Amino acid sequence: MMFRRLLQLFAGLALYGISLAIFIRAAVGLDPWDVFHQGLASRIHLSIGTVVVMMSFVVLLLWIPLRQKPGFGTLCNAVLVGVFADIGLAIIPQVNGFVLQLAVMVAAVVLNAVATACYIGARFGPGPRDGLMTGLARRSGWSVRVARTSIEVLVLVIGWLLGGTVGIGTVVYALAIGPLVHWLLPKFMVHDPKAVALSPE
Repeated sequence: MMFRRLLQLFAGLALYGISLAIFIRAAVGLDPWDVFHQGLASRIHLSIGTVVVMMSFVVLLLWIPLRQKPGFGTLCNAVLVGVFADIGLAIIPQVNGFVLQLAVMVAAVVLNAVATACYIGARFGPGPRDGLMTGLARRSGWSVRVARTSIEVLVLVIGWLLGGTVGIGTVVYALAIGPLVHWLLPKFMVHDPKAVALSPE
């Protein structure tokens, strides 16, 4: 069971980073956090993967006042998603042609949902950004939906002002990722009585 959980965790995080790279190559808009990562990367002249890793640890500092404790999967998420995003960008070419861009963007959203269900289903702890949302919801009394929406609108606006790509992909991601993960998560959830469930929801 532990082998399956570890395999699923690392596969999910690798796929998450690759899905981010595919999203960027589609060039029709990113999810809110990655609009921010892309915009910041363009301003400080670092790779987007490096910025993802840096911001993961900045976000983890925000867990301290929320009394949120990271798990093994949280720390793996903080490092590996950015690493695999840069690997993906190194091997995936830019996509040209609007129809092909849309198709690739849809594939990136679906792959991202599978990746999310994989790493959450492994039950090693939420990613830094998901944990921030749930921790804020718990400490403030807000619903997870309100906490998530508030944070993502904030980072989306900041990312857009920094030059991140906002477009139809941003809208598709916002509308599709929740239902997709909700449908996929039961299929990937590891039912191990020794595992502690720490999903974003």
